[in-house]
Amino acid sequence: MAGHSNASSAKTGGNPFLRAVAALSTLAGWCSAAMIVAAVGITCQMIFVRSVLNASTVWQTEAVVYLVIAATLVGLPYVQRLRGHVNVDLVPLALPMPLRRALATVTLGLSIAITALMLFYGFEYWHFAWDRGWTSDTVWAVPLWIPYLSIPVGFALLLLQLVADMVAMLTRVDAPFGLEDA
Repeated sequence: MAGHSNASSAKTGGNPFLRAVAALSTLAGWCSAAMIVAAVGITCQMIFVRSVLNASTVWQTEAVVYLVIAATLVGLPYVQRLRGHVNVDLVPLALPMPLRRALATVTLGLSIAITALMLFYGFEYWHFAWDRGWTSDTVWAVPLWIPYLSIPVGFALLLLQLVADMVAMLTRVDAPFGLEDA
């Protein structure tokens, strides 16, 4: 793949908006990593409690599930910033730069539209859980607005990163699909 997964992949060109979004996406990546580490720690604690202490666990499984889902959603903008998604760039490589730019504009535009739709419905779902006071059907009875908050937060951050990618491409700070003209 031509796009490389490193922090320099998403160029900012000194643009304050692009730098701010890059910093926010990086912070989201660190938060996502911290959630994964916390989930691993809780899993180890749960194994110890079950195996060594021969006791039951109440909250651990649920916490790990919520943490991993939140880490996935909150980590979306960081992965987008690094262009870490699996991609096939055969078509963009075969196109001349003007068509490559047009294809990138269409794909980013569609991605922005779909992500905005997901953000809208994710916020609606989160607000519904908040408004109705939903809790999980477990002994722990977690107020579901807390884990559901990762849905609108993750999609809002991803939307912001996609808009920054579009701005970077349209202002020619970054090349379409991260592929320089050959």
